[in-house]
Amino acid sequence: MPAPKDLDPSTSLAALYGKKLRKLRVQAGLTQRRLGALIPIAHSRIAQYELGKEIPSEKVNAKLDVILRADGDLVDLWDHIRRTPIPDWARKYVDYEAKANAMHKYMAHTVPGLLQTERYAREVLRLGQPWCTAEEIEESVAARLGRQALLRRARPPLLWVVLDESVIRRPVGGPVVMREQLAVVLEAAARPNIEVQLLPFAAGAHSALDGSLTLLSFASAPDVAYLEGGRSGELVEDRSMVARHSYCYDLLHAQALPPEASAVLIRQAMEEYETCAVADPT
Repeated sequence: MPAPKDLDPSTSLAALYGKKLRKLRVQAGLTQRRLGALIPIAHSRIAQYELGKEIPSEKVNAKLDVILRADGDLVDLWDHIRRTPIPDWARKYVDYEAKANAMHKYMAHTVPGLLQTERYAREVLRLGQPWCTAEEIEESVAARLGRQALLRRARPPLLWVVLDESVIRRPVGGPVVMREQLAVVLEAAARPNIEVQLLPFAAGAHSALDGSLTLLSFASAPDVAYLEGGRSGELVEDRSMVARHSYCYDLLHAQALPPEASAVLIRQAMEEYETCAVADPT
């Protein structure tokens, strides 16, 4: 049987947790199967935790802490992971994002974080993470808004965004918040380094029905792709797969309305939200 892979705890909090858990289990003289039976959970779950691929639920983690006599260390580490504003699966992407000189995004459900207003971001994060406290949400909002600094650089990256029409039609936070958010999108689209297109409902089915897609380009490194769902993401670095995702984006780009026509529809949506806000000021 091959020796277990030695994790580098500096790569992520999940890897740190996995290394700590494995150390405690070995010290306790337990196999993964035996530890899993004591919880009880499948021993394969223990393996995933120790590989840094998953983090246990709060309840399971509390049992692990007791069984392995961790004296609260696993509980403290788990709480730290939960409170981290940018999760491990997104951290590497954020590092890449800061180095990119061009970003092409298709957003299936929301305005991209780089263009979100504070109130819109707060509502998106609050609804997407209903288990978080108000303090935790504010930490996440601050982290998201902080990323927007890269668009204010002396030489900001190119940002080309294709928004699904649902993004401007779904009233996140209500009409006042949406009108403010769409105004920021239009202001951003007027900058020389930012383009915004709308993919209308009339375009029908398309190549990215599974979710949002981002392509990052660099001055002296290969492109990468990032696939994002509600609470998970996948960073794609394999060149052949990145090329396939780039082709999908090109198809979306071809189906989307030109920037000028997109701006017209966004302004119309703003006017509709303005009417709603006047009719119902609450």
